[in-house]
Amino acid sequence: MRLHPKDNVGLALTKIKENCSFENVIAQENIPAGHKIALAEIRKGDAVRKYNQTIGFASQKINVGDHVHTHNIEFHSFERFPEVGVFQNKNTKPDKTANFQGYLRSNGKVGTRNYIGILSTVNCSATISQRIAAYFKSESYGESFNDIMAPYPSADGVIALTHDSGCGMSIEGEGLVLLQRVLTGYAEHPNFAGILIIGLGCEVNQVSSLLKKFEPKDRQHIRTLIIQENGGTRKTIENGIKIVRKLLEGTKDFQRVTVSAKHLCIGLECGGSDAYSGISANPALGAAADLVVEHGGSAILSETPEIYGAEHLLIQRAVTPEVGNKLMDLIHWWEKYVAIFQGSLNNNPSPGNKAGGISTILEKSLGAVAKGGTSALVDVIQYAEQIKTKGLVFMDSPGYDPVSVTGQVASGANVVCFTTGRGSVFGCKPVPSLKLATNSLMYNRMIEDMDLNCGKIIDGTMDVQEMGSIIFQKILATASGELTKSEEFGFGDYEFASWKIGAVM
Repeated sequence: MRLHPKDNVGLALTKIKENCSFENVIAQENIPAGHKIALAEIRKGDAVRKYNQTIGFASQKINVGDHVHTHNIEFHSFERFPEVGVFQNKNTKPDKTANFQGYLRSNGKVGTRNYIGILSTVNCSATISQRIAAYFKSESYGESFNDIMAPYPSADGVIALTHDSGCGMSIEGEGLVLLQRVLTGYAEHPNFAGILIIGLGCEVNQVSSLLKKFEPKDRQHIRTLIIQENGGTRKTIENGIKIVRKLLEGTKDFQRVTVSAKHLCIGLECGGSDAYSGISANPALGAAADLVVEHGGSAILSETPEIYGAEHLLIQRAVTPEVGNKLMDLIHWWEKYVAIFQGSLNNNPSPGNKAGGISTILEKSLGAVAKGGTSALVDVIQYAEQIKTKGLVFMDSPGYDPVSVTGQVASGANVVCFTTGRGSVFGCKPVPSLKLATNSLMYNRMIEDMDLNCGKIIDGTMDVQEMGSIIFQKILATASGELTKSEEFGFGDYEFASWKIGAVM
C-alpha cells in the first residue's frame, strides 16, 4: 500500500517474499508484514516519506525493493513547518443529537459508572486503602460479596487507587503539584458517587492541604481518615469500612438517565502500536472523536513525546496562535527534559513498536496524531488539568500509557478509547477502556480482550468513516453501562499511575 502518491516507501500489508514483483518493484529481501519497502531509490541523507510526511532520513543508499527500517533509516531534527497545509474547519452538525444513559451529578457533570473510590495520599496508606476496598470484593471477612453489595444495585463497586509517592518530595515542588492535581481530579470525577481519602498523618501530601483544593460545595461526597489519628491499622480499617458502607448508601440516589452526548469526554490513547495503527484504528478513532466533538462533547489527545514530529499537523488546526504556541512550548520543554538525562525523543518507539514496523518517533507520531481526527484544536492543558472547553484538547503527558490515561481521567475523561496493534489489555477504573485492534490477525488471537476490530479497514471490508461511526456507537453503549472486555476481566485496580517529576529526597 502506497499511502500517498509522493511517498517513496510502501507498507507491506502481508509478508512480501524476496524476488516478489509488483508495480515495477522487485523485493530485494523478505519484507515482514507491517514493514516498509522502498518504492524508489533513496540516496543517503534524503528524506524517507510516508503519509506524504518525513519519517526519517536514509542512513545509507536504499535501493528500490529494499526493506526500509531501523538499519537504514535514522532520525534527526528538521524544520517541519513548510509541510503544513491549509486546514478547513468543519462546521457541519449532525441532523440528530445522540444520547446515552449516564449518572447526572449535582454539579452538572455526568458519569458513565457509579463507583465508590478510596484514594491514598501517600504510599504509607496504600495497604490500608486496599484492605478496606478488599472487604467489599471478597469473602475473606466472613461475609459474601453478594451479601455486602446486594443492597446497592446501582453501585459498580468499591476501588482503592493507590500509588508509591506522597512523601520524600519538596513541599513546594512540581511533583507534589502534579500528584495533588491528579488526586483532586479523581476525587471530583463524575464516575465516583463517593470518595474516602486516607492519609498516614506525617506525609508531605497532607490530607488537610489536599482538601483545600476543593470548594466547600464540592466536598459533600468526600470523607477522610488519618491513620495516626485513628489509632492505627485495625481501627482505621474498621472505621473505613463503616464510612464506605455509608457512601454506598448514597449510590442509591443515582440512577441512569438519558443525557446528551455533549457530556461525553473521551480519552484518546494508543499503546502497543504497530505500522497498521496509523492507517486503521487511529484514523478510525479520529473519525469517532470528530463525531463526539460535533455532538458537543470533548476529546483528549495526549502523550507529548508521541506527537513529536507531527505537532505541526495539530498546530495548523489551533483555534488561535496562542493555543498553537502552547503546544510548541511543550515540545521544546520535552526536548530539554530528555536531554537532561542524555536521552532522545527518538528513543520512544519500543521494541514492540519496531517489531511491528515502526522505525522512528516521526513515523510513530504521524500515526498517533491521527487519533485526534480533523477537529479544531481548542486548547492545550497541563497534565491532569481540568478541561474547560468543549472540543479537541491536547493534554501534556508522557507516552507511558498508564501515566497518560491517569492524567486523562483526572482531566475529566469518562470513556477511554485505546488503540493497539501488538495487543494491550489495559483497564482504568473508574473509567471504562475500549480496546480497538489495528489488525485482524491480532484481533482474532486476542479476541477476548479486544472490543472492536479496526483491521477490517486493512482487509478492505470497511472504510475509516464507517468504522468511526461504529466506534462512536460503541462509545455511547459503553457510556450507558455496557461492559468493556477489560472490565469483564476486572482490570483497572492497579493501573493508576501519576506522573512523577522531581527529586525523591
